[in-house]
Amino acid sequence: MGELAIITLILVLTAVVMFFFVLSGQIRSHKLISHCNFQGLISRLRFPTLSKAGSIRIAESSALPDLRVFNCRVQPTRQMEDSGVSDAFTVQIAGAIRAPSDMHYTTLQVSITDVTDGAHDAKPVHSTVKQWQLQDSPVFCYSADIGKVPKQVTTLLDWTTVAQLQLDWLLFPHKGKRNLQLSISILSRRNGEQLACATCTFSYDNPKFGYMELQEKNQRVKTLAVALAFAVSAADGKLYDCEVELIKNWARDNFDSTQVSYKGRRKLERALNKTIAFFRDGNQLDTYTICNEIVDIAPLVERYDILDLCLHVARANGVAAAEEIALLKNLADWLEVDTNRFRDMVERTLPVGIHEVKDEEVILGLSSDMSKEKTRRQLNKQFCKWNSRVTNSNPEIQNQADQMLNLIAEARREYIGQDTPR
Repeated sequence: MGELAIITLILVLTAVVMFFFVLSGQIRSHKLISHCNFQGLISRLRFPTLSKAGSIRIAESSALPDLRVFNCRVQPTRQMEDSGVSDAFTVQIAGAIRAPSDMHYTTLQVSITDVTDGAHDAKPVHSTVKQWQLQDSPVFCYSADIGKVPKQVTTLLDWTTVAQLQLDWLLFPHKGKRNLQLSISILSRRNGEQLACATCTFSYDNPKFGYMELQEKNQRVKTLAVALAFAVSAADGKLYDCEVELIKNWARDNFDSTQVSYKGRRKLERALNKTIAFFRDGNQLDTYTICNEIVDIAPLVERYDILDLCLHVARANGVAAAEEIALLKNLADWLEVDTNRFRDMVERTLPVGIHEVKDEEVILGLSSDMSKEKTRRQLNKQFCKWNSRVTNSNPEIQNQADQMLNLIAEARREYIGQDTPR
C-alpha cells in the first residue's frame, strides 16, 4: 500500500510539472508583441500565476532589473516587411506599474532625446511621420493603447516588448555616433495621469544628416540665393531701389532668424546692408563657384526657387538688361536645371516686351550650334505655340503673342532665310 501511494504521488507530481511546462511555453510564446495588451495577454494565458500585487511572469531572464520600480531598455532589431528589411528600435519594459485600481485602462508614450552633448544641451529627436509628432511640432512622440493592467500594482517579471520604432520614422539632430535617451511613460487612459515612467540611455551611429545639419545647409542655400540675386541686380552696373527692396523682402520672409527675435532681425538687416554696400562699391562675386556650392547642397527644387527669385529681380524695374539676361543664362547652366523649364520660367516672368535686347537663345530656345533643319523645327514649334494665343481674351497675352510672332519671323529670316513656316 505504501508503494502504491508513492507511485500515485510521483504521477501527480509529473502531471503538475508537465502542466507548468506547457504553461511556461504558452507564456514565452507571447513575449514578443507589438503592443503589450495586458488584458488580452491574461485572457490567452487563462491562469497565469499572480501574486497579491498582480505580477506577470513573461519569461525567465538572467539579467533582470530592480522589479520594485519601473524600467525600460532599447534593443536594435531588423523587421521583415513586404518592401524588404527595415531597422528598428525595440522598446521593452519590466517592473512595477501602479494604477488607481484593478483592470485600469492604460496608454503608452515614448519620446527620444539626443544627449550626446550633455543634458544641458539635449535636443529632441524629430519624427518624419505626422502620426508620431507631438501636437504641432516635429518632435517625435509615439503613443499606443496597451489595454488594462490586471491589478492595482502589476509587476512585469521580465522584459516585455511594448513597441518597435522604425528608424525611418526618426530624424536625429546630427549625423554620426549619438547618445540617445529614451523616455517611456504608462499613462491612465481616463485622465492622462502618469502611472509609471522610466528612462534609459543607448548609443546609435546615425548614417544620415541630422535636422541641425539640414537647417544649417538650408540657411546657407538661402544666403547664397541672396548673393546671386544681388549679383543679377548689379549685373548692369546699377542697384535699383525696387530690386534691392525685393531681395530684402525675400530674405526677411525666408530666414528663420527674422522670426526669432528683434536681435535676429537686426543681424539680418546689417548683413543685407553690408551686401548692398559691397555691390554698390563695384565689387563682384564669383557666381560660378557659388552655383557649384548650391548644386552640392541644395535639391533641384530649391535651385528653381533661386532662379525664380533672380528672374523677378531682373523684372523689378521693368527692363531686363542684356547683362542680367546673360547672367541668368549662366546661372541656369551652372545650377544644372532643365533648359526648357528655365525658358518657360523666363517666358512667364520676363515677357519679351521688357527685354532690352532680344536674346533668341533664351526666348526661342535657339543656339548657334543648331542645324538649319533643327532650327526650322524649333521655330515652327514656337510659331504654333504663339499663333494660337493671338486671339486670347487677355490683352496682355495677345500683345505678348504678337511680339513673339514678330521675333520668330526675324529669327526665321536670320537663321534659315525664310519668311513663313514650312
